[in-house]
Amino acid sequence: MSLTSPNDKPALRRELKRRRRALSAEQQRQAALALCQRLKQLPEIRRAKRISLYLPVNSEIDPTPLIPWLRKRRVAIYLPVLRPFSANSLWFVAYDANTPMIHNRFGIAEPCPRFAVQRRHRLPAWALDTLIVPLVGFDRQANRMGMGGGFYDRSLSFMRHPGPAPALIGVAHACQQVASLPVEPWDIPLTAVASDTGVVRPIKTG
Repeated sequence: MSLTSPNDKPALRRELKRRRRALSAEQQRQAALALCQRLKQLPEIRRAKRISLYLPVNSEIDPTPLIPWLRKRRVAIYLPVLRPFSANSLWFVAYDANTPMIHNRFGIAEPCPRFAVQRRHRLPAWALDTLIVPLVGFDRQANRMGMGGGFYDRSLSFMRHPGPAPALIGVAHACQQVASLPVEPWDIPLTAVASDTGVVRPIKTG
């Protein structure tokens, strides 16, 4: 199978999701701890005061062991929320132990609508310092394959233009890395990808 042909993306996405599902609960737990140790070393995490992360589903690597460390550093934490009445885009809503939660249509836990719609609980994506984003696959150039819905690409489309913008840190299990991925014109580049075994960054040219 050619990993560089866009026609292979559905099959590749299925294979990479199969790889992470094959990990045992203990392998998942150890991977999450190793990932969070790596995240703590990244300058984009260490200097951030406003961070968005996600609550994992379907064997995604778990970034939530990072939360106590972030709380000690008085970092404000936000979660992505499906934006109501909008095509595949996200809000970023404040999150703590008292945030009322529901499960959205994909079975992902998120702050409930009556909480999320209040502007005082939301932050525009450009005002975040760092986003920790899930992915299905990544390559050695830190290219990202997502779930295919385009939620992050649409929500971060402003990053194609000059102005304030967050660092984007993709996270995944090491088994989700491939040699190369096709890059689409609408893809928003990542700052780096962190896994349980290492960190990759795009190689700058020119």
